[in-house]
Amino acid sequence: MANKRDYYEVLGVAKDADEAAIKKAYRQLAKKYHPDVNPGDKDAEEKFKEVNEAYQTLSDPQKRASYDQFGPDGPQAGFGGGGFGGFSGFEGGGFGGFEDIFSSFFGGGMGGRGANGPIPGDDLRYDLTISFEEAAKGCEKEINLVRDEECPTCAGSGAKPGSKVDTCPNCQGTGQERVVTNTPFGRIQNVRTCSRCHGAGKIITEPCTKCHGRGKVRVSKRRTIKVPAGIDNGQVLTIRGQGGLGERGGPPGDLQVVITVRPHKLFRRRDDNLYIEMPLTFTQAALGAELDVPTLEKPVKHKFPEGTQPGQVFTLRGQGVTHLRGGGKGDLYVTAVVEIPKKLTNQQKELLRQFDGTTTNNQYEKKKSFLDRLRDAFS
Repeated sequence: MANKRDYYEVLGVAKDADEAAIKKAYRQLAKKYHPDVNPGDKDAEEKFKEVNEAYQTLSDPQKRASYDQFGPDGPQAGFGGGGFGGFSGFEGGGFGGFEDIFSSFFGGGMGGRGANGPIPGDDLRYDLTISFEEAAKGCEKEINLVRDEECPTCAGSGAKPGSKVDTCPNCQGTGQERVVTNTPFGRIQNVRTCSRCHGAGKIITEPCTKCHGRGKVRVSKRRTIKVPAGIDNGQVLTIRGQGGLGERGGPPGDLQVVITVRPHKLFRRRDDNLYIEMPLTFTQAALGAELDVPTLEKPVKHKFPEGTQPGQVFTLRGQGVTHLRGGGKGDLYVTAVVEIPKKLTNQQKELLRQFDGTTTNNQYEKKKSFLDRLRDAFS
């Protein structure tokens, strides 16, 4: 037990992962290392056992709480002394208590019981690009989603209506077949997907003419997606039940909409706050001015004080992006950019020289000497 890997590490999830995340990670790993997919691969078989042991613990609230508190050597270590729910692998042993788990993901138990049960559909991905304003305010977008749906002609059976469907003679309708191998350790029994019916448990003599025996057809449909206000670039919008079609009555997967937000010409976004640079003339910065500052809604008047410095930042509360979760909005940070005029006339240059001759050092923070600034800092 001392050498066991952390169960969260085995499934590749965080310690605060919810039930859905744990189930999703388990399903992906179990499919990857399943013996039917990796026949004869001992390393995959060990990982398969490890993944199932981790899921057996983390999917049960009581076992997970005990594991989080005491670790794998805690009060429930081994869960009945078997270490792997009674897994044997030898003839007559089977996978014991894991049959119910496998039936959810591989269409049935490992002993041939319920082998052609329901299989959940896969998740689908859709990439959606929206504007900066649409992400900040929310929107509805119509998308063209292509996915498999149940064949309307055969109602998903794959057989031509009215035709005969026979039970597979190889697996007797279980969808799985047993293979026994003699080894120095004894007779090892493996269970794999039936090679004749491919797990369906039945033989279709006359396939449906519309779906050609698949039981599903490719369909393209327009769907309206509601994008919530405050969503950001790279975030994923999950739409339950709109993914791939499940098999043998299994539930459909989910649709994962990956959001890409086009950049804005004026604003930059960081979390729910916005940033903008506001140009001011030399005169406006020196004398102060009330100017219209752009926001996502409409321009807002803001008074820039006399003596505004280049790079000085002003905050407009509540003028940012709507919080994705909870109420309120972020803020808008306005950076003053003071523009210095070019190509001055002789008269303008003379007026500036006269102006400069009337100023003193304490009117210019940067013109003070180092000793003056040091004295101000400690005064």
